[in-house]
Amino acid sequence: MRCEWQAQTRVVAMGEWVGETVGPDVWETCRGLIPVGSVFAFLAEHRGRLFPAQMFADMYPSANGRPSMPPQILAAAITLQALHGLSDYQTVQELRCDLRWKAACGLGLYDMAFDPSLLAYFRRRLARSARPNRIFETVREVVKSTGVLKGKHRRALDSTVLDDAVATQDTVTQIIAAIRTVIREVPHAAEQAAIQCTAHDYTDPGKPRIAWNDEQARADLIDALVTDAVRLLGHLPDQQLGEKAANALGLLALVAEQDVEPAEDSNGRDGRWRITQGTAYDRMISTVDPEARHVHKTRTHRQDGFKAHLAVEPETGLYTALALRPATGTEHHEATVGIDLLADEDSPVDVFGDSAYSTGDTCQILHRAGHRLFLKPAPLKTAVLGGFSLDDFAINTAGSTVTCPAGHTVPLSEPSGRHMQRKALFTDQCASCPCASSAPPPRPAGSSPSAPTTTCSPLPATRPAPTPTGKPPTDDGDHPSNAPSPGSSPTATADSATAAPSRTTPGSTPVPQPSTCEP
Repeated sequence: MRCEWQAQTRVVAMGEWVGETVGPDVWETCRGLIPVGSVFAFLAEHRGRLFPAQMFADMYPSANGRPSMPPQILAAAITLQALHGLSDYQTVQELRCDLRWKAACGLGLYDMAFDPSLLAYFRRRLARSARPNRIFETVREVVKSTGVLKGKHRRALDSTVLDDAVATQDTVTQIIAAIRTVIREVPHAAEQAAIQCTAHDYTDPGKPRIAWNDEQARADLIDALVTDAVRLLGHLPDQQLGEKAANALGLLALVAEQDVEPAEDSNGRDGRWRITQGTAYDRMISTVDPEARHVHKTRTHRQDGFKAHLAVEPETGLYTALALRPATGTEHHEATVGIDLLADEDSPVDVFGDSAYSTGDTCQILHRAGHRLFLKPAPLKTAVLGGFSLDDFAINTAGSTVTCPAGHTVPLSEPSGRHMQRKALFTDQCASCPCASSAPPPRPAGSSPSAPTTTCSPLPATRPAPTPTGKPPTDDGDHPSNAPSPGSSPTATADSATAAPSRTTPGSTPVPQPSTCEP
């Protein structure tokens, strides 16, 4: 049976089509079936204001022909698609079978929607346009003006990893690919490469022909490839370059040095290289997408891609703010981005989030803004198994002193180090303390940990030392961003969680951990 959609006459006007819906208008005839206050009802009522035809005029500049489907419908469809996390195929199925989706997007009851590939084409046009975030910006403005969130004072913060489709490349693959790109994009690079680059035939699409199970052969290849890259960069003539050529040179300079270091017996100036021990910070994983990075959302699971950060009103499911950031770097950490996500709030809100957002600096900034925080505090850590945690010390930040559970008081240092921590050293006191007789063997020098800031405000100076619990610490559910960093001696830290290497008494009464992130 031929569907009515194929038989319908559509009218073309100003580069877009308008006309009757295919069958009865779902929003007019089935309004009672659409949940009141839902995002479907919101789109059905405000779609015309959200996505007017003029909004997408720059995406379809040609006067010849017209979009195969109005961009207003596609914009509403991808908004619902993002909200529900559906594939393109699943989105089209919802548009064909679900009355709520038909009402939200303005389709008629008998409309069979469109081919799923149209969503991919629309997103591609949107990403390449001058305003790729126009849909979210428009939704946010309409949400504010219509008062949909009036009286709703909760915001949930979260992040997720967006997987990248690129494969992780090893050092050899990256250097060869980067040299090939320079040869292709940079003027006169091909002539210089023919003279300077001898480690590999860069016109050969395959990998170098060596004995890959021979460690020395691999080391010699790395040395030769890095030398090729350095010589090519050094012999290119000074010239004005376009964006592609400049990016190609920058990429080659990056991959040529990120994974290597001077050879063991090298003076650093003789041009001999080896693979570095460890992984470079913020390592580029692929020349196909230079901005993709390794992401560790848990200790055991690794992904490649980017991080999406969002603030959402949990009752309506509306996103109030979002950000797409690189996956690594302290400036892209959840605690830092979370502050930006709440920057446009007109009034104080209740903020919910996991321990990634509960750093001391973030809590203080949000407190000053008037927000109420319901953030999961990071688990307290101890320097050694069975040792004391930060809560076992009486910390007087105003007087710059710290008192340990045994009653010893030492001065509190000024902020220092990468995390700007204040530390109190109990080395001499622990040597003669009765607690030390039952303490476990200390860790090697320089390995006493201290965790990032977790408290929101100084603990009172008169706080008595709590009764020790005798229970070992647990790391269940901890976020990798809260992992300890190495210290140098048994310390207690006012803005971190460091403890003296002392064993607590088994069988004592546990002390509940305070919620340090609530006002």
